[in-house]
Amino acid sequence: MVGRPENDLKDKSRGERLQKVLAAAGVASRRECEAMIAEGRVAVNGEVIMDLPAWVDPEKDKIAIDDRPIRGQGRGRRRGTMQRLVYVMVNKPRRVISTAEDPDGRQTVLDLVPGAVKERLYPVGRLDADSTGLILLTNHGELANRLTHPRYEVSKAYRVSVRGRLEADDIVRLRDGLVLTDKRTLGRDGRSTRGKVGVKRAAVEAVRVLRRDRDSNGEDRTVLMVTLAEGQNREVRRLMARLGLKVRKLHRTAIGPLRLKGLAIGGSRALTVAEKRELLKAAGLARR
Repeated sequence: MVGRPENDLKDKSRGERLQKVLAAAGVASRRECEAMIAEGRVAVNGEVIMDLPAWVDPEKDKIAIDDRPIRGQGRGRRRGTMQRLVYVMVNKPRRVISTAEDPDGRQTVLDLVPGAVKERLYPVGRLDADSTGLILLTNHGELANRLTHPRYEVSKAYRVSVRGRLEADDIVRLRDGLVLTDKRTLGRDGRSTRGKVGVKRAAVEAVRVLRRDRDSNGEDRTVLMVTLAEGQNREVRRLMARLGLKVRKLHRTAIGPLRLKGLAIGGSRALTVAEKRELLKAAGLARR
């Protein structure tokens, strides 16, 4: 039965936003949880909820996705019991897809994690198929939301090799910002406006030239470090294209304080206690 308009879940004094509770329970990122709600997959106290905002009390309300209670609410579990939160670093190779599943059957970053990890993990900070480097996998939904939402400005760092010379005036333009257009943008309500052309200025937080040289064909090449505070789809590649430069290699080296060190390409490992603490701190979350 679809939730009625007079349902008291519309009373914000009730508790927390439904999508936030789902994300905190490790279901998925907050935006993915909003999509699940819109699809009619989420029920509260037996009623399907499809309209937001909705507020719930996770200690009292029975919340289910696809008729399955979220963690801490199933039979045989003590109310409020939290599942183990898992944080895994992956060094993504080229041609590996940075999503949880791929309809075309291609290898995904989850395939790089040993089978001993039983929890359902989600990738944070996607990279396109041709890019390599740091991907975080976790079931901590609120952390995933904060690491990807522009509001929290958690920076990402990339080592980039481009064909051509990046000059001093190009660096100034990157810092000042360049206008990018996109046929798939998000409105203020977070809903897709696919098909409409959006225009948005994008700027890098920092850029540093590591070296300028020539490749084996005698063509100019520039290697640089780029730091973004707010990432758009394929932003680094699109910014370089605006400067007439083609990205040859793009490798993410950091997400906030998390650094990709000592991990071979295609490898994965659990975060250390110190890494988890610093990452949660950067996202504005208390240590769990």
